[in-house]
Amino acid sequence: MRKLSWFNTVTLSLGFAFLYLPILILIIFSFNESKLVTVWSGFSVKWYGELFKNEAFLEAAWVTLRVGIISSTLATVLGTMAAFVLVRAGKFLGRTLFSGMIYAPLVMPEVITGLSLLLLFISIGVDRGLMTIILAHATFSMCYVCVVVSSRMSQFDESLDEAALDLGCTRLDAFFSVTLPIIAPAVISGWLLSFTLSLDDLVIASFTAGPSATTLPMQIFSSVKLGVSPEINALSTILIGLVTLGVISASLSTKRVKTRKNLH
Repeated sequence: MRKLSWFNTVTLSLGFAFLYLPILILIIFSFNESKLVTVWSGFSVKWYGELFKNEAFLEAAWVTLRVGIISSTLATVLGTMAAFVLVRAGKFLGRTLFSGMIYAPLVMPEVITGLSLLLLFISIGVDRGLMTIILAHATFSMCYVCVVVSSRMSQFDESLDEAALDLGCTRLDAFFSVTLPIIAPAVISGWLLSFTLSLDDLVIASFTAGPSATTLPMQIFSSVKLGVSPEINALSTILIGLVTLGVISASLSTKRVKTRKNLH
């Protein structure tokens, strides 16, 4: 094993400091007793208590959670169907246009996507609210699911499906009994990716949300414009903890699966 040179060590340390030092400072000041977020006056957890009393943040978190779960599920279903068509259907009339429409949101600026969806909802007379945010998030995250699932399906051995058909399965039975279990890790990854994108989105939700539905990023952004409060630091620390817990759990789960495969 090669040792890191002093240059690589310094560069790596500066890189990690640039990425994680602001997060560490945010976590430390979330336990600050003072209302001034830049002045340390002692250790306290009172802002976590104040956060859970803030109905605006709690309502926004509940809206964000509902939007994320529903839109991710819808995007996963549509993205998996699109990936199946792109990989299995071969050449058909309009394939280039279809694939271009699927991948367009990947390179489309979020402002353009949000504005176009806003004009669509206005033109068809749909009131903006929870449902419009769900449809908007499913629209832009579906392409990410399609990319993840199609990359897995391109390596799929179609002879397994043919064997299932020879044994009497219908196309639908073969998909749910053979294809779906094999591509399930990619489908789950696509769902998690779309869920993460939904939780993080601010621009598109700002265009498609109405007065009755405010997501957590929108609530945080509107609060920050009036000044950063210790409650926002506490909320950010909780989100960082949840993300860290999810990453650690996924890493441990992956290691367990690899260990089981090596044992067998």
